Amino acid sequence: MTQLADLPTLSRLIRKVGLERFIEGLANTIREDFLRWPQFQKQPRIVDHSPGGVIELMPTSDGQRYAFKYVNGHPGNPARGLSTVVAFGVLADVETGYPLLLSEMTLATALRTAAVSLLAAKALARPGARRMALIGNGAQAEFQALAFHWHLGIDEIRLYDIDPHATRRLMRNLAPYPALRLLPCESTAQAVRGADIVTTITADKRRATILTPEMIEPGMHLNAVGGDCPGKTELHADILREARVVVEYEPQSRIEGEIQQMAGDFPVTELWRVLADAAPGREHAQKLTVFDSVGFALEDFSTLRYLHQQLQRHGLGRELELVPSLADPKDLFSLTHAGQPESPTPAYTGATHDDAPAASAHSTGLDPGAAPGHRDHRARRQPAARALC
Repeated sequence: MTQLADLPTLSRLIRKVGLERFIEGLANTIREDFLRWPQFQKQPRIVDHSPGGVIELMPTSDGQRYAFKYVNGHPGNPARGLSTVVAFGVLADVETGYPLLLSEMTLATALRTAAVSLLAAKALARPGARRMALIGNGAQAEFQALAFHWHLGIDEIRLYDIDPHATRRLMRNLAPYPALRLLPCESTAQAVRGADIVTTITADKRRATILTPEMIEPGMHLNAVGGDCPGKTELHADILREARVVVEYEPQSRIEGEIQQMAGDFPVTELWRVLADAAPGREHAQKLTVFDSVGFALEDFSTLRYLHQQLQRHGLGRELELVPSLADPKDLFSLTHAGQPESPTPAYTGATHDDAPAASAHSTGLDPGAAPGHRDHRARRQPAARALC
């Protein structure tokens, strides 16, 4: 049976584990998988671009487990009352091909993006970093802020978004964390001034220069998250020329990341090599570092693996009949019940005013005490006129 992790299940899991511990555990799992980088099949994600956004499929496998994520990015969706990003994913057993987990990945993607940003910052930011600028205060901002506060020691965050409502929402959501000082700013330049770390996480699908060279100070670490598809950037190219640039998977980042602006031989280092001590992270205190993050399938693999482990550990989730369970594995036809007579439908016996309450309880044809999705075929059918009431 396949385990289902829908949004209510993931919310219960986070409450049970605690958000701080959940992000820490997820970051550790992602690190574990980056350290076995050579075991994974790797490819740039499969994309379908449209004028309003992009739909992506992100697959990978370590030879024992296979995972993929479906995810979109449509910056105009909030104007329609819809989320910019929605996603779901599957973790499967390679030996049998059977899916082990079907999971929501909208909330999970925000969590894993924060966890990866945290991993990179631990390796690249100056020790003792305390101040961060957060440019773009959308749906992922709270997770970035809390991950850096809890696990890197950031205690002051300067906020800027072109939408003041987004900044107010962020400050309201983070109000329960008084040790984290939040300062709304009137411009990117004001927010960035004096920051140890700058996180850019904007959504517009366009080639932008959110950060320009005159805003940059020696020793900053730039966590560039928002540029993640062709034609979408956040950093001026001259910033990259002065920086040590770290990416997730170079062939994908050349297409989608900040480095799409640069020549094909522009030097970058993959994050797994830094984490494995195969390449240096920060070279000296005054060096500018950039994590050019676009999101990579291995991170979603790790997230699905972590979710599967935690759901089993805490006894959450439910089994989903997503694939057939057959006495004869070749008799798929048996599931259609073709050629078998249908069960007779009980005749309507007529409800009186005296038994109206009982009839109402069965007006949907469902047993109120049954498990969700269980139809009680013994329930009496009601006339159409009563069904409309």
